[in-house]
Amino acid sequence: MKRALGVCYYPEHWPQEMWAEDARRMVDAGLSWVRIAEFAWSRMEPEPGRLELDWLDQAIDTLGSAGLKIVFGTPTATPPRWMIDRHPDMLAVDANGTPRKFGSRRHYCFSHKGYQEECARIVEVLARRYGANPHIAAWQTDNEYGCHETVLSYSKAAHEGFRNWCAQQYQSVDALNRAWGNVFWSMELASFEELELPNQTVTEANPAHRMAFRRFASSEVVRFNRLQCRILRQHSRAPLLHNYMGQSTSFDHFECGQDLDIASWDSYPLGFLINRTDYDDDHKKRYLRQGDPDFQAFHHDLYRAVGRGRWWVMEQQPGPVNWAQWNVAPLPGMARLWAWEAFAHGAEVVSYFRWRQAPFAQEQMHAGLLRPDSAAAPALGEAAQVAAELAEMPDAGTAQAKVAIVFDYPSVWAWEVQPQGQDFSGFKLLFDMYRGLRALGQDIDILPPDASDLSAYELVVIPGLFTLSDGLRAALAAYKGYVLHGPRSGVRNKDFCIPAGLGPDLPGVTATLARSESLPPFAPMKLAAPGNFVKWFDHLEADPQQVAEATADGQPALLRAGNVYCLAGWPDPEACQRILKNLLAEAGLEAAEMPEGLRQRSTQSHRFFFNYADGPIEWQGRSIPAAGVYWQSLADDRSGSANA
Repeated sequence: MKRALGVCYYPEHWPQEMWAEDARRMVDAGLSWVRIAEFAWSRMEPEPGRLELDWLDQAIDTLGSAGLKIVFGTPTATPPRWMIDRHPDMLAVDANGTPRKFGSRRHYCFSHKGYQEECARIVEVLARRYGANPHIAAWQTDNEYGCHETVLSYSKAAHEGFRNWCAQQYQSVDALNRAWGNVFWSMELASFEELELPNQTVTEANPAHRMAFRRFASSEVVRFNRLQCRILRQHSRAPLLHNYMGQSTSFDHFECGQDLDIASWDSYPLGFLINRTDYDDDHKKRYLRQGDPDFQAFHHDLYRAVGRGRWWVMEQQPGPVNWAQWNVAPLPGMARLWAWEAFAHGAEVVSYFRWRQAPFAQEQMHAGLLRPDSAAAPALGEAAQVAAELAEMPDAGTAQAKVAIVFDYPSVWAWEVQPQGQDFSGFKLLFDMYRGLRALGQDIDILPPDASDLSAYELVVIPGLFTLSDGLRAALAAYKGYVLHGPRSGVRNKDFCIPAGLGPDLPGVTATLARSESLPPFAPMKLAAPGNFVKWFDHLEADPQQVAEATADGQPALLRAGNVYCLAGWPDPEACQRILKNLLAEAGLEAAEMPEGLRQRSTQSHRFFFNYADGPIEWQGRSIPAAGVYWQSLADDRSGSANA
């Protein structure tokens, strides 16, 4: 696999006489990919039906002739103002019934048929014109589906679409009433025409209703993306990708990815630390200028799974961003570290956002590789250093992990729909397990919820899985390694009802879930062994011989039946690391307890170490500086080979 660097570029933002010099400087810095056009619809079609594409022809020719490979982004994330006049009801509507107005981006509802037709039309125009262009080496559909909470729309178009979707799913309104338990509170419907959207109810809407709406909304994103993919494939052989986001769970990326060739994501470690993690202020202060040590790695592994092995970073943070609560500058070296960590996890391309900082509009405070005056920003030199190092490093994919975690988007929706505890999060539960394994030096693969073959792994962790697919059940039945089920796994059916046997409905687990309780932050449940349960506890009735660990007051905390373990609660970091370390030992895997801030990942040829701490770390006889990367060859008895 040939690894490469890229950058996001907006020729429509700059005078044409600057393009050739920009392209030359990109190549001189070691960049080989450039993404363009994803926000340029108003310049492509300033009035309905009046296309102006000559400037785009020239931009493509200028960039391509300089030796750059182009990712062409379809412009459907930013419909121009005239589109609203043409389709005034195309705007997404929030849960309070307020339309999302023009003046920013992503101001469309995925369910609006008129806007779908407009998107198909412009994508067809672009695919016909550029599909065979030798400079176009990949296509990106739209931009950041779901950004700004735009998947769930409560518009008239979504309402009509949801009714049709439910009619297809349940076939009769009586079947829907039974599946959802609508006899409760006299919520029974006489026809699908009576079905409303699950917003603006007096109190909590039926969780089955809300879960069905989440599934519908996700399917609309998948359908919207599929429409563009079908058109592009008719006219181009270049691979198709989409740029997902961090901790973005509003639609099923696995389903969306089935129509694409490559998954990519937009990595902004400092913004994510502030806005998308709920760790305490001490943790955020410790990693303020580096980012959380595990957040980027988790998404690298997730999108490698979504892309079925092929994935990129489409937007890599180079400096301060503009959208977090506070926007700090990274430590020197972090733009290099983040890139190398992505490559160690198997990235084909890392693309920085953006080439030149814009001096206008909403993102004028977002750094680029260049300042607005075209002088080099700090990250340009770091990108050039990575490019030079890539030329010296053998190409190799990420190594096959021996540990896997199963991730399921519907499970995240389920525990958002009915968290039962204010701070319960399906994403956070899984991420805590991932973090615990990383702190023990493990390489980790993330698997989709329909994984059918687990034989490559010695340990599979399945935390908080709403309901198990038939494929995963069969895979678990055939699996000879060790399994750890987390709390709240297998406790609902697909229609959000408690199963007849109460659950947990998990292969190899014979316990009965008598009741569950959520634990407030000030009342953890003490375990007999070191550590506590936090946030959640399941009261399990089980054979005493299957109780591997207990709470301090003697209740089952960890069950074991052969190679299958089941947690009754959410372990705090101390308990999580202890339990995982014991399981790794039982599975015959070596646990290397990493120093705070140090993480590792292996490729097929090297093992990489990444220092997220704000000071040097001593490891294996070498001092790794803050924001430093260190690698060892796996071919010569792991003898050290350090970067400059």
